[in-house]
Amino acid sequence: MARVALIGGKRTPFCRAGTALRGYSFLDLGIHVTEALIQELNLKDSEIDEVSFGTVLLDPRIPNAARELVLRSRLSPSIGAHFVSNNCITGLVAANAIAEGIRAGRIQCGLAGGSESMSQPSLSFSRKAERFFLRLNAARTFSQRMQALADFRLGHLMPVPPSPKEPSTGLTMGQHCEITAQEFQISRKSQDEWAYRSHTMAAAAEERGILAKEIVALGGAEKDNFIRPDTTAEKLGSLRTVFDRSDKGTLTAGNSSGLTDGCSMVCLMSEEKAKAEGREVLAYIEAIEFAAIAPKEGLLMAPALAVPAVLQSCGLTLADIDRFEIHEAFSAQVIANRIAWRDGWQAYPELKPVGEIPDDRINVNGGSIAIGHPFAATGGRLLTSAAHELVRSGKEKALLSICAAGAMAGAVILSRQ
Repeated sequence: MARVALIGGKRTPFCRAGTALRGYSFLDLGIHVTEALIQELNLKDSEIDEVSFGTVLLDPRIPNAARELVLRSRLSPSIGAHFVSNNCITGLVAANAIAEGIRAGRIQCGLAGGSESMSQPSLSFSRKAERFFLRLNAARTFSQRMQALADFRLGHLMPVPPSPKEPSTGLTMGQHCEITAQEFQISRKSQDEWAYRSHTMAAAAEERGILAKEIVALGGAEKDNFIRPDTTAEKLGSLRTVFDRSDKGTLTAGNSSGLTDGCSMVCLMSEEKAKAEGREVLAYIEAIEFAAIAPKEGLLMAPALAVPAVLQSCGLTLADIDRFEIHEAFSAQVIANRIAWRDGWQAYPELKPVGEIPDDRINVNGGSIAIGHPFAATGGRLLTSAAHELVRSGKEKALLSICAAGAMAGAVILSRQ
């Protein structure tokens, strides 16, 4: 089977919702990054076989947003495109779709990514309002219309934003993570310290121009605007809890990832094609594994299974990995999964510990708490960041892990050799 080479990746700045990128839809962001990536790589339309692209905050008016991205951009309309959506692992699902096509020899080159505009979510109506409007639309006579209109209430006109609650449990992601923090006895202090570390690492990476290498400016925004170089653990410790206001609550806006606008896109190519064209290969995708558990067991704990699975698929141990990119949905989520990898997890007694990740190898350029988390775009950011870090450091292997709503997770191993 063909090896999959990652030859490039780009993203917008990741910006707090309602700020610098608020005027752009998720599709606008996707088009901008796609065109910037193909320009940087000097890709011809004839070289691109397929596009896989997604978002989490769905727009029902655009059922195949990937195809619309092709048709509204400078890409050839002859390029096939497939839409994907799977919460925070959407970007990895898109990359996996292209990677599998390359491995099978069906395609030679493809673009994969995801985009999120939390500033412009699609709004819906309540179920009662939907039933009212459907009945009104189905009315054919004056009498039927009058009967339908008799049920009208002003509340029917109030739009409903996307729900942050898990459909199967009725709890938000933050509420689930509070439960996990209590199960693993994760203190508020340790969570704030991890958030401080994220900001410190990201600020240093930004200062050295590391993050700028990934970013294509848009709308006057040239850098991520979540990063707080002047924050301290003490400042973070002064914030109020937001998901559990009782004395047991530990999660705050400071130790959680924020609502973010942004897009990322990567270009994957068969090793044979990349070498034939003399292209630099940033890294090879050696394996992608997905895992799923019951939400009640720990909504964001599926990485505890995904990471051992991807290591096993490559015959590797944690000691073989030089860099780790662990998505920071919440500080508590990262800490809990690190504990499960180190010690095992009582919910899965058959899960053997894989070891402890050294601090100096994990999220060395900051993580999602500091940089931001546009749901569908995080996968592409981590792939790009990890690949560039391997090149920059001269190291050989990186492991990525992303948790997702629905109690799923994805893990990836990249290699320079």
